[in-house]
Amino acid sequence: MDFKKTALGLEFGSTRIKAVLIDERSKPIASGSHEWENQFVNGVWTYSWDAIHSGLQSCFADLKKDVKEKYGVTLTETGAMGISGMMHGYLPFDRDGHPLTEFRTWRNTITGPAAAELTELFRFNIPQRWSIAHLYQAILNGEDHLPRLAHITTLAGYIHEKLTGRKVLGIGEASGVFPIDPEKPVYDASMMEKFDRLIAAKGMSFKLENIIPDLLVAGENAGYLTEEGALFLDPTGEFKPGVPFCPPEGDAGTGMTATNSVAARTGNVSAGTSDFAMIVVDHGLGVHREIDMVTTPAGLPVAMVHCNNCTSDINAWVNLLAEFAGFIGAEASKNDLYPMLFGKAMEGDKDCGGLMSFNYFSGEGVTDLDEGRPVFARMENAKLTLANFMRTHLLSALATLKIGMDILTKEENVPIDKLYGHGGYFKTPGVGQTLLSAAVGSPVSVMETAGEGGPYGMALLAGYMLWKKDCQPLEDYLNTAVFADAKSSTVMAEEADIQGFQTFLERYRNALPMEVAAIKCL
Repeated sequence: MDFKKTALGLEFGSTRIKAVLIDERSKPIASGSHEWENQFVNGVWTYSWDAIHSGLQSCFADLKKDVKEKYGVTLTETGAMGISGMMHGYLPFDRDGHPLTEFRTWRNTITGPAAAELTELFRFNIPQRWSIAHLYQAILNGEDHLPRLAHITTLAGYIHEKLTGRKVLGIGEASGVFPIDPEKPVYDASMMEKFDRLIAAKGMSFKLENIIPDLLVAGENAGYLTEEGALFLDPTGEFKPGVPFCPPEGDAGTGMTATNSVAARTGNVSAGTSDFAMIVVDHGLGVHREIDMVTTPAGLPVAMVHCNNCTSDINAWVNLLAEFAGFIGAEASKNDLYPMLFGKAMEGDKDCGGLMSFNYFSGEGVTDLDEGRPVFARMENAKLTLANFMRTHLLSALATLKIGMDILTKEENVPIDKLYGHGGYFKTPGVGQTLLSAAVGSPVSVMETAGEGGPYGMALLAGYMLWKKDCQPLEDYLNTAVFADAKSSTVMAEEADIQGFQTFLERYRNALPMEVAAIKCL
């Protein structure tokens, strides 16, 4: 096996750090992973710096182990690499590269005043999780780290810099740091000028262009693995420096790539700890608080509906049911329980029989809530069955996404020719697909590689840099070199499922005051 003819993608997800190695045919040949969880510390959702560093090394060591077991050799090099991470958030550093605060993740809903003011200033929606919202909120708060601030980035950008020494981001990830010019692949100059005037009036002396990462588009070289970076990645010293890197991206961009959803009028839904829909648009849209305008890794405009909460509440209930199974002597692994319970949901009433769930572990921007409380409720005459119980949680996981998608399809008339699903929600064949199809009222496809998710997409972007033909566009490369013979399944929900979801969603909207009350009372 010639590992110089491979490409490696490594992604920092919400619950797993995962590496996927692909060959020249873009087929996964090895993988590694490391499980981790965020913490809520002093009112902030975060991961510790030690957890970030050790998690990267553990994941890479697991990849090396997999290569050793499969091929009998030690992994010492690859043809190219790429780093991906949870979108956006806030990682500020001083001139010496020392962190000035904890890593503030996408999950935080603590930047409401900043996001609202910037949206008004720019006439462009600025979501709470974007880096510029976090920076401006820190300015509004008068945080004491600001006089020492020299650079901000995202998690993907931070790891990329640790490995290559370069302060850069792929344009898809950069579009969540600051808005991108709609005509060319650069930050929007007029908005940057407005921001600089705004913060100068508040006593800030820095210029935004001097503290945010440079941006690159897919296919460009983003540096090489340094000797220091190689030892950081692999403390054994076995992995060699010199590997070329593609631009680091966020998990939105890798999800688009992994599902071949980077061309206009295509889209994908990623559903895991959070869920989000990415639709590549072919016309300009109005400003909506629920819709983020970002880009593909190649720079095409994308309308994004992002929801902070998806499967965390499902996971919590599955853990409870697993504990009960063990209590009665019927031990069952999670790998067995998830498909059993997801399958059971398909036997439930289409509208969930009068049960209701809000899966809000954290705040939810689409429904304008800064905090969350998981809530399960039912009518006194509800049909409390296991099937209805599971279906309720599966529909709840898509409810806020559906609210945002309706704005795109019904108010903005955004056409979607193809919609793909990927992520843990779709692992049980046919279930997640059918329910998402019921939510959006159109067919949903899942590729056989959907389980590989973001790190596979990151590996494809590294492979694109390595193997593309001259100026070959990303969408053409994916169509011809990666997905030409890809196997996928497509499901269209029955009318009864569609109507059932609509009935559930109407009840969900009407019951939102219950979630608001739970936040106040609990």
